[in-house]
Amino acid sequence: MKTTSLPEDLLQVLKELVTGAQLVLDGAFVGAYLQGSFAHGGWDADSDVDFVVVVERDVTDTEANGLQALHSRIFDLPVPWAQHLEGSYFPLHLLRRDDPTRSPLLYIDNTSRILEHSNHDNTLVVRWVLRERGLVLAGPDPAAIVVPIPPQDLCREVRYTMEEWGEEIRTGKYHLDNRWAQPFVMISYCRMLHTLCTGQVNSKLAGVAWAIHSLDARWAAPIRKAWQDRPNPSLKVRLPADLGDMETTLEFIEYSLQLRDHLAFPAGCDS
Repeated sequence: MKTTSLPEDLLQVLKELVTGAQLVLDGAFVGAYLQGSFAHGGWDADSDVDFVVVVERDVTDTEANGLQALHSRIFDLPVPWAQHLEGSYFPLHLLRRDDPTRSPLLYIDNTSRILEHSNHDNTLVVRWVLRERGLVLAGPDPAAIVVPIPPQDLCREVRYTMEEWGEEIRTGKYHLDNRWAQPFVMISYCRMLHTLCTGQVNSKLAGVAWAIHSLDARWAAPIRKAWQDRPNPSLKVRLPADLGDMETTLEFIEYSLQLRDHLAFPAGCDS
């Protein structure tokens, strides 16, 4: 396992994941990687453990059952990280090209013990982070198996995500009414705007720091508050959001959507 400076109890969980997936998938196992905040280096005690396992071909039903048993065992480990794995099993052919239809993958969500089929990770953003920043747990360098993602394509997906997610929030399909979702949305829009400036996917903290420095000064205080409210998500998700903070977040989404096309990479933004 080619990892350094990760907590010992997290390494224990990752070893269970990798050795278990290798056993279930046998010769179809290609590699296992961390992406997300652990790949960026911006992780903390409240981070999800975002992973990708690459499989030579589509996962069979028998293998899916074996992987479900594996994740149930991991979830029951007496280690907090074990309940915060989030990731997908990626057929190799989908990493060697774009998949505009966003085919569902075998996926486990943070705090869940049940595998499902979801397109959550079948994005250019995940491919970019995996290829450029992915942390190898087992297998080849991800740059050898993931096609390069042109920054213009990455930015196009991010602009679409900003619009699509904003519409879900406006129409009530995605709810801002708890103290986890409200700051998460504001932080995420900072991060997406930062991607439009840089043509890269950087950490949440980098996106927040850039936004405080670069956006209209009126947003600095609510962005700082969103970051300060981020810790302890398992508690915050059960607490109602402040109505004023919700209204500010909705205004920030509209501001971000108005700004996004002016930030299209390479616009020379201060990163």
